[in-house]
Amino acid sequence: MTAPVLRPALRPARMWPGDVLRVGAVGLRTRPMRAFLSALGIAIGIAAMVAVVGVSSSSRADLDRTLAALGTNLLTVSPGSTLTGEKAQLPLESEAMVARIAPVREVSAIGLLDEAKVYRTDRVPETETKGIAAYAARTDLRAATGAELAGGAWLNPATGAYPAVVLGATAAERLGIGRPDPDVQILVGGRRFTVIGILAPAPLAPELDTAALVGWPAAESALGFDGHPTTIYTRSREASVEDVRDVLGPTANPQAPNEVDVSRPSDALAAKQAAGEAFTGLLLGLGAVALLVGGVGVANTMVISVLERRSEIGLRRSLGATRGQIRTQFLAESLLLSALGGAAGALTGVLITAAYALCQGWPSVVPAWAVAGGVAATLVIGAVAGLYPAVRASRLSPTEALAAA
Repeated sequence: MTAPVLRPALRPARMWPGDVLRVGAVGLRTRPMRAFLSALGIAIGIAAMVAVVGVSSSSRADLDRTLAALGTNLLTVSPGSTLTGEKAQLPLESEAMVARIAPVREVSAIGLLDEAKVYRTDRVPETETKGIAAYAARTDLRAATGAELAGGAWLNPATGAYPAVVLGATAAERLGIGRPDPDVQILVGGRRFTVIGILAPAPLAPELDTAALVGWPAAESALGFDGHPTTIYTRSREASVEDVRDVLGPTANPQAPNEVDVSRPSDALAAKQAAGEAFTGLLLGLGAVALLVGGVGVANTMVISVLERRSEIGLRRSLGATRGQIRTQFLAESLLLSALGGAAGALTGVLITAAYALCQGWPSVVPAWAVAGGVAATLVIGAVAGLYPAVRASRLSPTEALAAA
């Protein structure tokens, strides 16, 4: 009697990663417009998130660059309020006393000229001051504040004693003066002053932007200035800024240190940046919503794909494809769809950031974690969105799928 021949059980062919990608791309190639629209939803969400993070990072980099150029060691001293609520006044010798603090390297001051209104000509109504204030200024003010000239010359010991004025950037714009000219004069306190210089915007001393600055001696002789400073600017050693800050009030006004306000202008810039970051959080939330909507679109596309491709599923199952292979096919298709949208969105977000930073004159900075995180988020969304359709496809029996088709 002949013994039966034992044949090994047939095993389904293994799908290598290349096979998975090819099979997963079938649905995308056969329905390109649907795939494009589904990927577009993902791309919009990722582009929004990457662009928001990139613009915020570029803005922060610009602030860091500005502070590195201007320094964070600038402290200002100004009069506060008295116990009765009235405006306090710094002593005449406060500037000299502040200069005696050991870590202080530079000291300068301005004094507000309350009664000296600034006008382009005597034809301008008295009520139209355009928010420009007149100040007496020390000749070393630029060194202490980091202010730069946009044109012309700064006050010196000679011009500071004569009717010469330097305008802040905003003040010059409001007065309609584009550049300094010996023939251009303005009225300060009813007296004619020649415009000899215009300052560039001063980030750490924004009060100078709307100021008309005249020399200290000229302010005393021509405009009745009493000599009391209203803002004292100090530069200290970086390591000693906080220590200097603690003693500035008692030093500037020993009789009433509680009537002195001390501030660090760079803190105001940092606070402005923090406010911008709160707005960034809101925009990131909107980007996340757009990404969620894109994920729903992918899930919808994959469910419809399963329903439309039941004949394909039935044929593949009849030819020996396992449930796991069918599940892998549709999951790979969902991941490919999401990955394409994520990559396009990340690239778009980078380009938007670069274009916006270029327009603003900022350094273009896009954190690598934002791009990588965005693409990773799309893969997670693709996996979640494709999981149910993939499981549903794998549960179709060959006979049901072919019969339904």
